[in-house]
Amino acid sequence: MESLTFKELCLSKDMYKAIEDLGYEEPTPIQAQSIPFILEGRDVIGQAQTGTGKTAAFGIPAIEMLNPDINKVQVIILCPTRELANQVAEELSKLSKYQKTKILPIYGGRPIERQIKALRRGVHIVVGTPGRVMDHIERKTLRLDGVEMVVLDEADEMLDMGFREDIELILDQVPENRQTILFSATMPKPILRLTKRYQRNPQMVKTVHKKLTVPLVEQFYFEVKSHLKTEVLCRLIDIYNVKSSLVFCNTKKQVDQLTETMRSRGYLVDALHGDLKQRQRDKVMSSFRDGDIETLIATDVAARGIDVENIEVVFNYDIPQDEESYIHRIGRTGRAGRGGTAFTFASGKDIRKIKSIQKHTGAKIIRKNIPSQSDVEDIRAEMLSQRVKDTIDAGHMGKYIHWVENLLEEDYASVDIGAALVKIVLADVKK
Repeated sequence: MESLTFKELCLSKDMYKAIEDLGYEEPTPIQAQSIPFILEGRDVIGQAQTGTGKTAAFGIPAIEMLNPDINKVQVIILCPTRELANQVAEELSKLSKYQKTKILPIYGGRPIERQIKALRRGVHIVVGTPGRVMDHIERKTLRLDGVEMVVLDEADEMLDMGFREDIELILDQVPENRQTILFSATMPKPILRLTKRYQRNPQMVKTVHKKLTVPLVEQFYFEVKSHLKTEVLCRLIDIYNVKSSLVFCNTKKQVDQLTETMRSRGYLVDALHGDLKQRQRDKVMSSFRDGDIETLIATDVAARGIDVENIEVVFNYDIPQDEESYIHRIGRTGRAGRGGTAFTFASGKDIRKIKSIQKHTGAKIIRKNIPSQSDVEDIRAEMLSQRVKDTIDAGHMGKYIHWVENLLEEDYASVDIGAALVKIVLADVKK
């Protein structure tokens, strides 16, 4: 079931178009397993961590199954925190981009009057925290008689936060024939009691969250505004004199745009994504292995199976939608016992994803400042200094020592000789 594509999941054209815009090339395991059962109308228990794509796993079928012509709440999604409620509502808005779906997040810390006005105008999906949802039920500003689906997102977190009574009161208010979807990272006894009481013959869906690490890869991230990503990418390639790198984008469209821009700037780049035929892919990969292409710009699906040993740097131009994809991406460098480097570009809410990746993968991702043009020579000098130390430690410099000794005999100071060599090398790198 995990090999299903979004096209095979009986989605509408509007939904598929929104999914393509978001850059989801294929379902994550939790999406591939959950979506068919939810579309069938089954109750589902999903065991999955944050970062596995579970919002789309329940969001896609929820949007597909509701009737946009009925102007009342048909789906209610309960989340433990206002941050998660907002995040879920934002993703559902993106998924319903081409459909007439009205989504409202409701949580504490925001004026309740605005939420009341929005509910009066009519909403299809409510995403809220249990406390604020209960407030609206008690005020009779939220009617649940038309609810056909209830989703409990991160149910274990909600129970840990003391929301069990609120959840039960809410579930008792919705029609008995509704569909109930529950997602939780763990399955303690209180969760199992909840499912037994409120679900009908639920289908269990489980994904094993692998604790993957890439110990030989140094990982860094830069806070970069979206419109500056290309400039920063080019600057980093120049500064570190990168001769073999892999750049990951989330969409085919972004891959093509970035490839065209970098080509126009004189970089040796090519694109790799799902629209290329196998013969074209083989040609691009051959050029990359031979060094005719120095930077390969790819999507996750297209890059699957890439096994090139000398990739120096992996750039996450876009942050992937799940943590396993992040690990697979950066694992393309640091192969065959060599070290490698991964640079990730993050902007705005992407910082939350960086923290989530660190939490669930055990990765240490260090924040770096974007190097300015004036930093370029300092960084190059520092890198050259390390190379000099490594070369001295490695030895085998007999004939080179002889050349330096000849210069010393001509009364040139050793410091001047060293400085001149550094100047020559750095000037060559600039070219």
